[in-house]
Amino acid sequence: MKPKFSTLIILIFIAAAILTPFALSQIYIPIIREQSFDLLLFVQGELYKQTTGYIALAFVVFEFLLAARKRGRGWFVSIKVPGSILMWRRLHIFLGVGLLSIILIHTIGMHGLNFNAIFLWIFFGVCLSALMGVVAETGIVESPRRRFLVWLSNRKPNGEKTLGISKSILVRNLRGVWLGTHIILVSIFFVMLGYHIFLAYYYQ
Repeated sequence: MKPKFSTLIILIFIAAAILTPFALSQIYIPIIREQSFDLLLFVQGELYKQTTGYIALAFVVFEFLLAARKRGRGWFVSIKVPGSILMWRRLHIFLGVGLLSIILIHTIGMHGLNFNAIFLWIFFGVCLSALMGVVAETGIVESPRRRFLVWLSNRKPNGEKTLGISKSILVRNLRGVWLGTHIILVSIFFVMLGYHIFLAYYYQ
């Protein structure tokens, strides 16, 4: 079973709570600097950044493997991988929210500058495009309504007109938008991740 709509709504609220510190970091970072400068030095230090960075990288690699397991079933023909596609999809969703929290720990809510700021926003786009797309798709599937968008008119094979668009067509069209956006953002994210790792070691 994939996550229910109610579970996904809870995940949306959790993601919003995780993202809140990024909006408030300009308020609390100066307070930490004044009240506990040693703590700020520690969380901005090399040991803390490397440790949390490697944890985040492990999450990213695992997320990539989950995506490959979901979409590349043919790659695993000779390898028996436990669990169903739906189980791996569920793990992919929950670990994505977990990765969001790891990035909060890694950055302590700071946006960074220049490249790092863009990299962070691309990452947000990766997470939110998937989460919002899955929430919308699941909401449509679980809805008792058979048709949506009643202002659209479809013509049946017998020539009759029926108002609205069926669930399957709407889900397919929606998936074409959010999944396409998600894949593009993921591709950009991986390129920027490689450059981010290079910069981290270059300036070490």
